[in-house]
Amino acid sequence: MRRNWPARLGSPPSRMITGVPAHVDGRMLAISEAAGARLVNRDRMWHYTEGMINHSPIWPDHGIRVLAAPSSMWFDANGRRLANPGVPSYDTLGTLELIMRTGHDYSWFVLNKRIIDKEFMLSGSEQNPELTRKDLIGYLASRLFNSTPPPVKAFMDRGPDFVIASSLPTLVAGMNRLTGANLINADDLHRQIALRDSQVDNPFTKDTQIMGIRNSLAYSGDSLARTVALHKILDSAAGPLIAIRMNIVTRKTLGGLQTDLSGRVLGANGSPIPGLYAAGEVAGFGGGGVHGYRASEGTFLGGCLFSGRQAGRSAAREGA
Repeated sequence: MRRNWPARLGSPPSRMITGVPAHVDGRMLAISEAAGARLVNRDRMWHYTEGMINHSPIWPDHGIRVLAAPSSMWFDANGRRLANPGVPSYDTLGTLELIMRTGHDYSWFVLNKRIIDKEFMLSGSEQNPELTRKDLIGYLASRLFNSTPPPVKAFMDRGPDFVIASSLPTLVAGMNRLTGANLINADDLHRQIALRDSQVDNPFTKDTQIMGIRNSLAYSGDSLARTVALHKILDSAAGPLIAIRMNIVTRKTLGGLQTDLSGRVLGANGSPIPGLYAAGEVAGFGGGGVHGYRASEGTFLGGCLFSGRQAGRSAAREGA
């Protein structure tokens, strides 16, 4: 990741956690290249910016990505509110650019218990037992009755990136203690949160995040099971306050082996290598970089299926 880090993002983070097991290391791409295959779009990567260190890691540096609706406030390492698109669930790579400009490799979510109870989902099958066992009723029950889902509660209790406090000064002291740096000023953080909270009562607010929450609540699916009712973060009835250090989670490359439309891997001279095919993510979802520099969640599978079908049909024709 560091060797191929995109120049537009500056220097790679000094510290990252990983969203994939240790054996997912990209070595087959290098082996293919050594055999004569052409690699393209090495700097097109997909990383997450809302990563927590797993309290019970399954592999080294195991990171869990938070899938959050838009109510948590997002701050950089110095306690400055991120500009647009630095709102949870908005633009992952856009937010990554904002974070990298700060010179730090982490950021902060600041929220309260009311928000985390309804809005937080965690990536990984072990973090979603109801979905893993296809228990839709159990999943809906865990989301609708406004109690903290057990996997989220486990992170609140044991997650090394969590700070929980009944007052903002105590929260800030814990944040500075966690990072070992006195970067965040309690008065300044209070000013920014209070400014956001003041817009909750303004029907004509231009605060991007408040507008986003209202848009989300206007959709019945999000209002029912994903987005908490708009309220003030500093409302004591919604507490305690929570701060979460968010780390950068490595995930995947959007580049890969360059192929033709039949899934045949191209060599350095642009001609197909006899008998060598690639499909799915190793081929950059078909051809190497079909998604460009960005990709929308939920669109990855289609390219994998299409490139797999093309490669399979081509191999069958060649074998015949």
